[in-house]
Amino acid sequence: MSGFDNFNTDFYQSSYSVDDQGQPAGYGHSNTEDPYKQGQYDYSQPMGYSAPGMMQPQQPYTGQIYQPTPAFTPSPTQSMYGSSFDDEPPLLEELGINFDHIWQKTLTVLHPMKAADGNIMNETDLAGPMVFCLAFGATLLLTGKIQFGYVYGISVIGCLGMYCLLNLMSMTGVSFGCVASVLGYCLLPMILLASFGIIFSLQGMFGIIIAATIIGWCSFSASKIFISALAMDGQQLLVAYPCALLYGVFALISVF
Repeated sequence: MSGFDNFNTDFYQSSYSVDDQGQPAGYGHSNTEDPYKQGQYDYSQPMGYSAPGMMQPQQPYTGQIYQPTPAFTPSPTQSMYGSSFDDEPPLLEELGINFDHIWQKTLTVLHPMKAADGNIMNETDLAGPMVFCLAFGATLLLTGKIQFGYVYGISVIGCLGMYCLLNLMSMTGVSFGCVASVLGYCLLPMILLASFGIIFSLQGMFGIIIAATIIGWCSFSASKIFISALAMDGQQLLVAYPCALLYGVFALISVF
């Protein structure tokens, strides 16, 4: 046992002493200060061995703890939703349905002497004309006349003819949607004529006078809007004549 104790003492024997705690145990640091002394270690220096020219020295961290600096801030145009729903236009406006403009066009047709706004009348608005065509056919249905096919067929043929005629007469030109919109809005007085046919018969002198008045009303309103939207000064009578022919066909459907 004494030999084994001597072996352990020789095995664990070391030159380390308490006085050497200030010296590092690594190689080549016997004459340098202790880099791990409290408050003297430079944390900006990289730890471990690195070959010269292989790694760039790390930059010291200048931010705040628990508050990292964002590496990328998306701009409003790069975000998933570029604008909030509050900035979106109403659905009816996106569909081209503006009740204010529909009401102004309706008042322009009902008041033939009122000046028409060319900017509003030049819009392609087919919501009002579709409603007026449907109302005209429904009014004829109350008199026992199922004429929906004739109403829509004559409307399309009349719009095509007026579209070609106005493009030949005007210098600026006009779209097919604008022509259909104006002719459809000016069909509103014809609904009044069909409503008279529900109350009494229009096949007489009184009916002919009312029909002629409604035809002049519709054609005058349509020609006024066309010359205002297309800047066709002095050509209202030339535009009113083909409009009167078109609305005369609708009057014949209402009377007979």
